[in-house]
Amino acid sequence: MRSESSEYTALQSEFSPEHDPFKKVRQKSSNRWIISHLFHGTNKIIIFIVFFSTILSANLQSLNMVIIGNAISEFLVGNGSNLLLYTISILFVGIGGSLVRLFNFMLREILAQRMERDTRKEFFMILLGKSQSFHDRQKVGDIMARATDDVRNLNFLVSPAISLIFESFTNLIIPIIYIFLFYPPELIITPIGFTIVFLCALRSYSRNIGPVSRDLRSQYGRMGAVLNEALSGIETIKGTAQESSEVLKYYRSAKKYRDFYIEQGRVQAKYLPILFYALSITIGLGHSIFLYINGLVDIGQIVGYVGLLTLYRFPTNISIFVFSYIKLATAGAERLLELMNQETEIDENIEGISKDISGKIEFKKVSFTYPDGETPVLKNISFKVDQGMTVAIVGTTGAGKTTLTKLISRLYDIERGKILIDDIDVKNYSLKSLRNQISYIEQDLFLFSDTIFQNISFGRVSSKEEVIYAAKQAQANDFIMNFPDGYETKVGERGVTLSGGEKQRIAIARAFLTDPRILILDDSTSAIDSETEDKIQKAIRNILKDRTTFLITHRLSQIRWADLIIVLKKGEIVAKGRHEELILTSEEYRKIFVKKFDVKVEELLDGE
Repeated sequence: MRSESSEYTALQSEFSPEHDPFKKVRQKSSNRWIISHLFHGTNKIIIFIVFFSTILSANLQSLNMVIIGNAISEFLVGNGSNLLLYTISILFVGIGGSLVRLFNFMLREILAQRMERDTRKEFFMILLGKSQSFHDRQKVGDIMARATDDVRNLNFLVSPAISLIFESFTNLIIPIIYIFLFYPPELIITPIGFTIVFLCALRSYSRNIGPVSRDLRSQYGRMGAVLNEALSGIETIKGTAQESSEVLKYYRSAKKYRDFYIEQGRVQAKYLPILFYALSITIGLGHSIFLYINGLVDIGQIVGYVGLLTLYRFPTNISIFVFSYIKLATAGAERLLELMNQETEIDENIEGISKDISGKIEFKKVSFTYPDGETPVLKNISFKVDQGMTVAIVGTTGAGKTTLTKLISRLYDIERGKILIDDIDVKNYSLKSLRNQISYIEQDLFLFSDTIFQNISFGRVSSKEEVIYAAKQAQANDFIMNFPDGYETKVGERGVTLSGGEKQRIAIARAFLTDPRILILDDSTSAIDSETEDKIQKAIRNILKDRTTFLITHRLSQIRWADLIIVLKKGEIVAKGRHEELILTSEEYRKIFVKKFDVKVEELLDGE
């Protein structure tokens, strides 16, 4: 059995940011992008076979009608010697046509499933490659709607939509050819007239159904976003007894979705080709009877001719929903490309520097404003951190503490200034190499709905012994072993079965296991009791020797042993130094802790 790393390597060789066969065509149009996927790789062979088998199937259907007509003619004139031959011919042509159609359907489904697989993979990998600021602007429910239904509609675009359209086209043209070859030429007037009227009506229908389909897909995404927000914030909704208002919000969104479906029904109700088909059969039958009266055709030819006209029932009936599929799928493709083509603010710099870093960091006059924001979050930030130093960042809420640390791993790119790691601009590093050496543990941390083992080893292939060792260092092993399944315990979505302290200890164990050169702890011990915190702090001091650590915290026990403390106020550094120095020299620093602990300055100097 292949390991996860070998499976990912195989996946990258097929499609990855480094090997993206659809990069250029995505910028052109949704139709070009769809066609590029259809003819990608060995799909071209399948399309050729489907093309050939569809034409063959249509010929066999038309030939069968002609044979049936000829058999009736032979029977009516009393020539029964060829009836057995006609019967066998009808049987074999009918069975042959059915087998060809069955083979054709199988290949069409293979092509459709490949289309969905490749577009879903492309969309997902491009989403993962987008910057944090891109994801900050998106609604998760809308993205989920695009990744599921819009991608799924591309499957339906191939089978049945495009496949049936081509089959319909052959069923329009080939019967005319057979009528021209085997019957009086004047009989082709009716099928040609029907074909012209049918194509004109179809063009009008397609033009009218397009905008409705786009509105339908967009509203579906908005409805999904409302549902996702309600489920994500279910605790807040229940805690504030706002169920009725959320039901009303979802009802209004669903009502708009229903209204677009009603509008789609109105457009479909005005579809006239079904009426034209009935008229064509009537006119064609009347015309052939007129020729029979004049001795130009016999009864068998009338039967064969009308049988060929009945083949138009298939393109007429399927066109009403097939073109709806096409419009839904193209609208979905446009929605997918809308996200995929958005420029990401972060350049992955695949060819950039890829090396082990020591952890020396320097900020040079760094300023940063969030995308779509107006007020700078950080202004003119400058400081130096040597390898292995522990830096505590303190300040009031909204001072920019978390934002500052996120700039180190390039979750966001700065607008002015420079951030250097080992005297090299972070933008010159390969993004993958840079982030592989930085671990970030947040207060609002995220656990995957997987086992404890998989959550701790996330990001690297690890043995059971390595995971257990990291868990022990994070003081997590004891509570993990209390579960019946131990490290194989499922934690539920976002770790719902664990307490806040348990989740944070698992996240800390994950960070220990990745062996980072730079570790960022964003109030990561806020949900841990004092006794456990003391144990974790001892483990951190031992394990993170020669590693650069950033602490965002208001716990004096953690701040006191920092090598450098940076005090932020409204996005600017107002003081920096060690604890003892800042207590004496920084009013902002004293204000934070004297008010928090309600003690005198002398007591803060002596101990917490």
